[in-house]
Amino acid sequence: MFNPSQSDVRRFFCEAYRKQIAAQPMEAIETLAGQWIAEHPEYHLELADAEAAIARMGEARDATSNPFLHLSMHLSISEQCSIDQPPGIRQAVELLAARRADLHAAHHEVMECLGRMLWESQRSGRPPDAQAYIEQVRQRATRD
Repeated sequence: MFNPSQSDVRRFFCEAYRKQIAAQPMEAIETLAGQWIAEHPEYHLELADAEAAIARMGEARDATSNPFLHLSMHLSISEQCSIDQPPGIRQAVELLAARRADLHAAHHEVMECLGRMLWESQRSGRPPDAQAYIEQVRQRATRD
């Protein structure tokens, strides 16, 4: 199983950004990362310097101020949808994106659900509850 370190993740996103701005060939996962990086110009300065990003690894930041966590969540949600794992997540995210008329905004809402599922799993010591996660996304898709 793939288990990158924090520095690996930071290097990956910085390298994807470097390749993107240099118009160099990219692997499929780098292309997907580049699409999400393009949606977040506020992160470009931090992504431009991999060594500085790695040096800041110990800083306490939340998902909205940590570009590497934030972009990793975008990638995770994209991958979940591409393989529909957990089953039903693709439809739930598509419904939410249609309701919001904005995939990016929908992803941000899904991040809240994903973060909550992971937090509850860690707090309780139980495996993540995929059905509760999907249900939270569906609820967001069906309410105003």
